[in-house]
Amino acid sequence: SHKSSKREWKPLEDHSCTDVPWLLLFILFCIGMGFICGFSIATGAAARLLSGYDSYGNICGQKNVKVEGIVNSGLDLTHKKYVFFLDPCNIDLVHQRIKSIALCVSACPRKELKTLADIQKFAETNGSTLCSYELQPSEYTTDPRAAKLCPKYPVPESAPIPFFHRCAPVNISCYAKFAEALITFVSDSSVLHRLISGVMTSKEIIMGLCLLSLVLSMILMVIIRYISRVLVWILTILVILGSLGGTGVLWWLYAKQRISANAVETQIAKDNLQALLIYAISATVFTVILFLIMLIMRKRVALTIALFHVAGKVFIHLPLLVFQPFWTFFVLILFWTYWITVLLFLGTTGSPVPNEEGFVEFRMVGPLKYMWWYHVVGLIWISEFILGCQQMTVAGAVVTYYFTREKRNLPFTPILASVNRLVCYHLGTVAKGSFIITLVKIPRMILMYIHTQLKGKENACARCMLKACICCLWCLEKCLTYLNQNAYTATAINSTNFCTSAKDAFVILVENALRVAAINTVGDFMLFLGKVLIVCSTGLAGIMLLNYQRDYTIWVLPLIIVCLFAFLVAHCFLSIYEMVVDVLFLCFAIDTKYNDGSPGREFYMDKVLMEFVENSRKSMKEAGRGGGAEGRELKPMVGADEE
Repeated sequence: SHKSSKREWKPLEDHSCTDVPWLLLFILFCIGMGFICGFSIATGAAARLLSGYDSYGNICGQKNVKVEGIVNSGLDLTHKKYVFFLDPCNIDLVHQRIKSIALCVSACPRKELKTLADIQKFAETNGSTLCSYELQPSEYTTDPRAAKLCPKYPVPESAPIPFFHRCAPVNISCYAKFAEALITFVSDSSVLHRLISGVMTSKEIIMGLCLLSLVLSMILMVIIRYISRVLVWILTILVILGSLGGTGVLWWLYAKQRISANAVETQIAKDNLQALLIYAISATVFTVILFLIMLIMRKRVALTIALFHVAGKVFIHLPLLVFQPFWTFFVLILFWTYWITVLLFLGTTGSPVPNEEGFVEFRMVGPLKYMWWYHVVGLIWISEFILGCQQMTVAGAVVTYYFTREKRNLPFTPILASVNRLVCYHLGTVAKGSFIITLVKIPRMILMYIHTQLKGKENACARCMLKACICCLWCLEKCLTYLNQNAYTATAINSTNFCTSAKDAFVILVENALRVAAINTVGDFMLFLGKVLIVCSTGLAGIMLLNYQRDYTIWVLPLIIVCLFAFLVAHCFLSIYEMVVDVLFLCFAIDTKYNDGSPGREFYMDKVLMEFVENSRKSMKEAGRGGGAEGRELKPMVGADEE
């Protein structure tokens, strides 16, 4: 064990492939995902989804094979390219489908047809028969079966949906019931109409404000290093005032109640008084603890400020880091589009089975039923993998920046160099890290699904247990994500595999536990203040601009859209900032552990961090050799190599 603790960190010296078996496993998994897509296309699901199919299992626009035991199947529908629903507004919300006979027709009714005679006339002039295949147009008005086999009239004016060949009613009011089931709070459709028109009239302003939030986020990235000290002081003052104010108010209420309670001797008043006393005492204890924590953390905050400062410099040296969220988002959107498309294919794949009404449904039989599960696991694992790649890229670039003594010798674009390293050496590590998170996420999702299914049926105890399990898994997932990120950094520094990296990073983090706590609390709060700042500025600008239009639009919805967008943008940018700070901290901790500034073991760190280390050493000397928490914390960096 002594050997392993002695293992040197050799930043960026040798690159070797890590976790190759996991990469192979991941590639096999992706081939499996591809197979699902191929299988669903091969079984005709893609054709069914795009061209549409009728209730008898025929695909519109082509010749079909006869299905045993089904009338009207196996027709040649080469000229009938569109799907038409006899009762398009009969929507089954539980199974999310339209409960109606579907037919293939050659044209959608472009105007409203009020009676059977109109439908017959439409069939004779346009050659598009809207009643079931067994009725001839001449029989529409005479045959008694027409009531069941013809569309429910009036037939609404409809148009084909682009690419999907389905006739959909032009007027959406027919889906009002469906919309009401979705949007219960809009009882009056005119409100919805006004809201949508409000968004449409102010769309230029919305676009402008979204751009503004982008620009503000970019500016904040640059200036946060200069205002980090101010932000910390604001935070400290707010916390102190908030806790003192809260405690003061509670004691004042208690005193006031005490005086008035002497007059009124009721049980309720006594209970209230006791409750207030308990609240006031607990608030006081909380305030005292908070003050003690702030006193202990006072020194650690200096490190947070220094790290923020250096993070600002990193962004000036590596400006392309700012665009990292865009690429990740773009890749995720592409993957999700693919995933949803295949999901829709899976919904129409399978063998034709007659249902109880004598129509055809497509159902998967045998082990193919479980392809859904594989597909869902794929969604989580591959999404986590893409996010992991972003973390690894950022970590690689920042590590290169930190451990290059001469900043002039940085590669032309450290980010591309980092991507190159990731693709050549470390994809297996990311696959393993993302798989571990997937393993925690899936049970949590299953529990959440059970929770929603049981809503209102289970007893309180079971509900409490479920909630507790979900909560624990959520916490575990957050901790693992944090550890993963540090493991990726360790991999980027040392080219070790995932488990070794995670262990090394964990040891370093535990040695610096107080600093980690300070950086994560103070740092996160500063970034949160940054987000609030951006959302508030965008919101204010929005109120001022939309105020000019207040006479003819409702501007609540546009404002909400803008603020949500601003928050998302700020979150994307500042999460990169947070990542950079975390990576820098690990680099700094390693640097102080293995180097002590003596010749041959010079620090790699920036001037700002050097000042911090010098100040800590001074205060350490003043506190007496090795006394105080700082002494214990900075000591290993001298003693680590000297055994």
